[in-house]
Amino acid sequence: MQSKTGAGIVGGLVGGVAFGIMMTMMKAPAPGGMEMPMMAMVAKVVRSDSLVVGWLYHLFNSAVIGGLFGLVLGNRLTGKGSGVVWGMAYGAFWWVLGGLILMPMLLGMPAFAQFKDPAMTPVAWGSLVGHLVFGALLGLVTAAASRPSGGLAAPR
Repeated sequence: MQSKTGAGIVGGLVGGVAFGIMMTMMKAPAPGGMEMPMMAMVAKVVRSDSLVVGWLYHLFNSAVIGGLFGLVLGNRLTGKGSGVVWGMAYGAFWWVLGGLILMPMLLGMPAFAQFKDPAMTPVAWGSLVGHLVFGALLGLVTAAASRPSGGLAAPR
């Protein structure tokens, strides 16, 4: 795949699936002393209670964020190692912007709300790990898929 944007979309989807699995397994406090999967919170951003809707919204965002990564940082990827490093830095950026600022605000909470509620602090750190995994896979796949020599295919 020659297009760095296209490679970023593919990388974003790969990273998004891994992060999505993590969010489906991670639990967050919910009203009434209950718990809910983090992916259910993602669904609530688009006013849904459906995990399927949460997944679709998450994967859409993963593809867009991945495409932007390929477009903006694709030329900085000199190999798989640099892809992982740049991807993890990009994932950390999206943890702050998306996970700590935008998502709480879209759910009617203040930015950085996770660090104002001790019950949510472990969720914030779990989210950081998920964003770093997303970024590492995004960078790795983008670097591999945008190589002129044939992407992820084995050498002949």
